[in-house]
Amino acid sequence: MAQPAPDPDAWRTQVRQWLATVLEPARAPQSAGETADLAVFHNLPPDEERLLLERCRAYQRARFDAGYQALTLPADKGGAGLTAAHVAVFAEEESAFEVPPSTELISVTVRLVAMAVSLFGTPEQRHDHARAFLRTDLLACQLFSEPGAGSDLAALRTRARQDGDEWVIDGQKVWTSGAQFADYGLLLARTDPDVVKQAGITAFLVPMDAPGVEVRPIRQMSGGASFNEVFLSGVRVPDRLRIGRPGQGWEVATTTLAFERTASGSGNRRKGGTFPDVLALARSLGRTSDPLVRQRLADLYVRAALRAATVDRVARTSASGGRPGPEASLTKLMASELLTRTGQVAAELMGARISADTGEPDTFAWTQHVLGAPGYRLAGGTDQIQRNLIGERVLKLPPEPRADRAPFSQLPGN
Repeated sequence: MAQPAPDPDAWRTQVRQWLATVLEPARAPQSAGETADLAVFHNLPPDEERLLLERCRAYQRARFDAGYQALTLPADKGGAGLTAAHVAVFAEEESAFEVPPSTELISVTVRLVAMAVSLFGTPEQRHDHARAFLRTDLLACQLFSEPGAGSDLAALRTRARQDGDEWVIDGQKVWTSGAQFADYGLLLARTDPDVVKQAGITAFLVPMDAPGVEVRPIRQMSGGASFNEVFLSGVRVPDRLRIGRPGQGWEVATTTLAFERTASGSGNRRKGGTFPDVLALARSLGRTSDPLVRQRLADLYVRAALRAATVDRVARTSASGGRPGPEASLTKLMASELLTRTGQVAAELMGARISADTGEPDTFAWTQHVLGAPGYRLAGGTDQIQRNLIGERVLKLPPEPRADRAPFSQLPGN
């Protein structure tokens, strides 16, 4: 019989004591002249990115070993089997310490791929891979998006054909975070073109060092190369690395994307500038007495508070169920909107200062936020897709007319 979950308040003391053994207390706000990291996406050279990954992995391993990883995942799937209330308690206590800044690859590994393998994998896959992903002994990227299948993910054209006990995969993926450092990729491929597009997709774990896998970095306009194109040419993957049944890939994908939207909307990794950063900027520029500026700051503060409250509500009502539902789209949409508005207010405050580095602290650094925020409107599904999901699955509005109900091979362009 499963043990009852510990009382969250009593558990809080245990969490705080453990965190104090592995982390330093949070530092005071940055001092004058210290430049803040306002980048939405990392813009680090490869060597620095590797060092950051190792810092993150050390903390994730300690957290796993102490039993604080995958808190709401059922115990029989490798998690702690706790509730959303415990997740909220852990996040509150963790915020008082200097947690190593995470990366997209760490988030994808722990909060997406590990969860997908835990929920859909065989016992052997959970033992060999899910545990290693949760502990970050292995790192995994997400091979979903394609040049012609971004928002309409079900239209993907990467193919996998079975050849004995192996699958042969050909295709191209794009916007893959951390592919150059990953050990595996969770890939979606079309295995049956003669059924409707959602029904003919299968998920696989692809070793990123397999023959036929080529990773090409994509240079971002903000200067970094966090994303990649991945080309797959005759890549052979054993059937034991198939996740779920043949044709179950769409269910794996939608579940994983729900985890991604939850992670994007509520993760503890700092992404770009925040309201306190904008407020500090307004004060440093002597603009806080301007009534229009005060109105913009108040609007930004209210939106930040509403997002935090929504994250908490969604977490408490859905995360304990194991699989996040369409409500995750709410937190993702609010997060991307808040990032965009934060950059807009900062840019309005600075005017021309944002276009050139004058040496003033925390001014030109905002370019990293402004250039990165648009990309966040695409991650985990575009804002338009989130609104459709909210309308159809949360508000129960009539769905949009669909003209792609025929088998995939009969659709135009195939």
